[in-house]
Amino acid sequence: MKHSVRGRFFSARRLAGTGGAELVETGLVLTILLTLMVGIFWLGRAYNIYETITRAAREGARFAVSPSCATCGNAFPTDTEVDSVINGALSASALNPAKVSPAITIQRNQTLDPSAPGANQVAGVIVTFGYPVQLFIPFTSLRSSSFTISTQVQMRQEF
Repeated sequence: MKHSVRGRFFSARRLAGTGGAELVETGLVLTILLTLMVGIFWLGRAYNIYETITRAAREGARFAVSPSCATCGNAFPTDTEVDSVINGALSASALNPAKVSPAITIQRNQTLDPSAPGANQVAGVIVTFGYPVQLFIPFTSLRSSSFTISTQVQMRQEF
């Protein structure tokens, strides 16, 4: 009998010292897990911003290449009107148009795909701009890093 009581006493005493190590391990694992989860969230947000500004540029380019009605003289929209369409698309997706940097560039009558061999050289509109993104990933050097996501859209001119 004495032998079994002594065995229980020593095994319980030996396990009593591991509680702190488990707590430290849990803290480390949860910190890494939290960092990964927040990082995935912010990188997903950056991708969402990229898709949003690309869609806004596409809408602006489509608007820039389509002439008005034939009875109105077939005039193409001005750069201010195209900027208004792009800013509206950004606002609809909860992005602040005032943060666009570099500014929206609209190049008209540009040769599209000049590097493609044997391709038909067609004139069109090129819309280019960028939008700043700031990441908040804790416990990393990316905690306050900021970068600009740029987009460029080409659209063939309609005649």
